[in-house]
Amino acid sequence: MTNKPQVNGNVAKRHKGVSYAKYGYIFSIPFVLTFLLFTLYPIVYTLLIGFTDLQGVAATDINFLTSNPFDNFKSILTNDTFKTSFKNTVILWTANFIPQITIALMLTAWFTNQRRKLRGQGAFKVLFYMPNIMTAATIALLFSALFSYPKGVINDLFLALNLSDTPIEFFRDKTTARGVVAFIQFWMWYGNTMIVLIAGVLGINPSLYESAEIDGASAVQSFFRITIPCLRTIILYVLVTSMIGGLQMFDIPYLLVTNSGPDNATMTTSVFIYRQAFRGRYLYNRAAAASVIMALIAAVLSGVLFFILRDKDAARLKKEERMRRKQQRLEQKNLAPKGGQ
Repeated sequence: MTNKPQVNGNVAKRHKGVSYAKYGYIFSIPFVLTFLLFTLYPIVYTLLIGFTDLQGVAATDINFLTSNPFDNFKSILTNDTFKTSFKNTVILWTANFIPQITIALMLTAWFTNQRRKLRGQGAFKVLFYMPNIMTAATIALLFSALFSYPKGVINDLFLALNLSDTPIEFFRDKTTARGVVAFIQFWMWYGNTMIVLIAGVLGINPSLYESAEIDGASAVQSFFRITIPCLRTIILYVLVTSMIGGLQMFDIPYLLVTNSGPDNATMTTSVFIYRQAFRGRYLYNRAAAASVIMALIAAVLSGVLFFILRDKDAARLKKEERMRRKQQRLEQKNLAPKGGQ
């Protein structure tokens, strides 16, 4: 009679472990391939052709510049049209971002004010955000009709209100052309900025506002003493993304104003790059060099904004912690026994 081993029913059976890590890599393959093909490769290729003599649609013989590899970059930086386009880009972005962030902050304070408890907030938010979901071509056609010469809605309104004796050619004057483009950019994006800021306000601890209300702080004081400081990171995000978008401004200036207006008044750097690459001699090398220059400018400005708007208290604490750890390592090194003793 053979003795069979007793199996305890309370002892858990050993199961082979299943690793799910590989599925994460599998699901990330489409993104990695898309990123490599449509993002990384164009960036590297653009950087490389900035150092070549690539010109023309059917160019097959591409040579790297040997005598002066930075000749394309030098030509762009000394180009008067590029300088004008960069100045226009800065003017248009500044003229639309200042009212954009101002109106967005005011609407944010209005919608998030717990004392007023505004009704119908959803409808207002949809109306304010709606211009952001409209296509640039549609908006360009709309405002082209509104500001058309000699017959247009704005000109008819000015004549009816005796604000002007004759119709105004808005797109034939540098100031008015830039003003219309800047207004459109503001009108398209202030709703998006407002939604981002409202999301940031909803993440603030409500007890801060309750304490301020108990202490007798007004709504204005709570906004400037609590909301604005707590929105530092969100405002930095809005500022950086708006700045990068402003440097890439293309569709409205290109579609709205024919030939970029008088004296290239509304030509942005993106329009300049487009014309270099797809007009005339198809100077792909110069367009690539200009693109790289604008990318570097965006990176430098972003770094400056991050440095200026950084949390100084957190940076100071991190620096103190780093110095403390360094001091501890030095003390441990000094206390460690030396070899041969």
